[in-house]
Amino acid sequence: MRTLPDIAEEYTFLEGDERYRLLIELGRELEPMPDALKTDATLVRGCSASVWVYPTQRDDGRLHFLADSNAAITKGIVALVLSAVQDQPAVEVAAADIEAALGPFDLKNQLSSNRTQGLPNMIALVRETAARIAAG
Repeated sequence: MRTLPDIAEEYTFLEGDERYRLLIELGRELEPMPDALKTDATLVRGCSASVWVYPTQRDDGRLHFLADSNAAITKGIVALVLSAVQDQPAVEVAAADIEAALGPFDLKNQLSSNRTQGLPNMIALVRETAARIAAG
């Protein structure tokens, strides 16, 4: 998975449809999520598209998320969120300012409100899961 700073650097040089293409490409690069994990329990509420996020914890305590969406651009947004926190310790993910990390992408002005309406719920789910795991 690409790092968020690398993605942001590329994103700043792109315009309009090129940015959409980058998001779609990022979504395609997500690690495949098994269909068996796409359940009501892993569904992110409030998204116009279906989005599933499933956390796993590695032996070293780092969190690794599997995710998917049935919409290409939304899947790219999911990939952006995950690139901000993927494979970090749960305590760091719980404290991460994901919104600030996504600031350079200016998603609210770049995308329709339908595509970004579930973003706060996705971020909250990632943070709450990390906080629960960090608390033991």
